[in-house]
Amino acid sequence: MEITAALVKDLRERTGAGMMECKKALQEAKGDLAEAEVVLRKRGISSAGKKSGRATRQGLIGTYIHAGGQLGVMVEVNCESDFVARTDDFKELVHDVAMHIAAADPRFLRREDVPAAVLDMEKEIARDRAKAEGKPEKVLDKIVEGRLAKFYEEACLLDQPFVKEATLTIDQLVKTKIAKLGENIGIARFTRFKVGDVAAAAAETSQESVAPESVTP
Repeated sequence: MEITAALVKDLRERTGAGMMECKKALQEAKGDLAEAEVVLRKRGISSAGKKSGRATRQGLIGTYIHAGGQLGVMVEVNCESDFVARTDDFKELVHDVAMHIAAADPRFLRREDVPAAVLDMEKEIARDRAKAEGKPEKVLDKIVEGRLAKFYEEACLLDQPFVKEATLTIDQLVKTKIAKLGENIGIARFTRFKVGDVAAAAAETSQESVAPESVTP
């Protein structure tokens, strides 16, 4: 069954889940709305969307130092209350996100953080590559869109597959904790340090300086 935009919109309105989560759930459920809703509930995503507008002014700053002391990460994860911030589940999330950043080396927190110049360059590269491969002009936009999605998956923390469970993105991982703990949770900012990588550290420090106090996935 074709997964139409109207079908995705319908599921999103029912559950409050994000568009990509809804589309994936519908694909898994072969277009069955009721079954797709069950898929989202099993992932703890459907109830997470309903909490996304709530303020997150508590939380923790977590760290991860890789064996050998050559690589380290600092990340701020926010929630609504100090009570939730003290729970083992929240602490586990903070640790897992820090460890993931160390392993996956994201350049940005979310898609909106990618500078326009970087995005334009990626689009140009994708289009020129498709032309060099002999792709027809009429499908170039679709190819560029697909390759940009891959770029986001590689470069943006929230889009990256979680290193401990590749079927979940970091965004989905956060939403499962939102559903379990009953509070909105957001990753605010992160910094990744690697011994000798001074240029990267400077870039990440610059990114941190403009990051908002709280980010809702």
